[in-house]
Amino acid sequence: MKREIIRNSEFEVKKGRIVSTRQMTKIEKFFEIALADEEPLGHDPGQFVEVSLFGVGEAPISIASSPTKRGTFDLCVRAVGKFTNALHKLKEGDEVGIRGPFGKGFPVQTLEGNDLLILAGGLGIVPLRSLIDYVRANRRDFGKVTILLGCRTPKDMLFGDEVDEWNKRLDVNFSCTFDKADPEWSGNVGVITSLIPGVNLDPEHTYAVVVGPPIMYKFVIKELLAKMIPDTHIILSLERHMKCGIGKCGHCQIQGIFCCQDGPVFKYSELKNIKGAI
Repeated sequence: MKREIIRNSEFEVKKGRIVSTRQMTKIEKFFEIALADEEPLGHDPGQFVEVSLFGVGEAPISIASSPTKRGTFDLCVRAVGKFTNALHKLKEGDEVGIRGPFGKGFPVQTLEGNDLLILAGGLGIVPLRSLIDYVRANRRDFGKVTILLGCRTPKDMLFGDEVDEWNKRLDVNFSCTFDKADPEWSGNVGVITSLIPGVNLDPEHTYAVVVGPPIMYKFVIKELLAKMIPDTHIILSLERHMKCGIGKCGHCQIQGIFCCQDGPVFKYSELKNIKGAI
């Protein structure tokens, strides 16, 4: 794959202001951010930004909102280290640095006119929320939409109010499963692959978009191929490989592919023969 030329604008750090925050789980926090002068971020669903804190560092974070949202954009950050723990301590009105957006997002123009099967595992719902909200805002441009969500437990679910709304919509087929449920849950219990056999679809006119933990991909792809979905119609995000965003650090390199520039979104047909990609 041919890499894009690095532009000076990719090094530019813009000032961002935290508009609102919300603690979503014990380790995940939601941030709504506005750029200076409410400049639009100009992203595509599936892209990411580099967030920086002076004196602390920088980290790549997937964008959780659709570009159809005006004035602000959303991030959801899991506290897993020094930088993200420092980010969690910020509150409304605090400033952060924003660089980007980076990467190639979900191919929305290719997806238009087709049925969508969206599969989110755990934190994978964060980048997929950007696509789901985009599809909702442009609902007439897409065919049947099915969303499958898998979480460890009900307490680990992100965007619970929105998930309830997806479940109530007449123009969306929604199913959720938990690895381990509480007594109040009467739905499916098991891994996300247990939901796939029950989905009715037209494989030639369906695109499956999958984001989740690495171990999930192998088993989900096997089920999708069993449904006769072409490997060119299976879309995956390798957003977990992101680091510098400009293809310099080599952290995201997989046998010549730089995920931050050639991806993070790929067709399965592009990755299936590359050892270590999935």
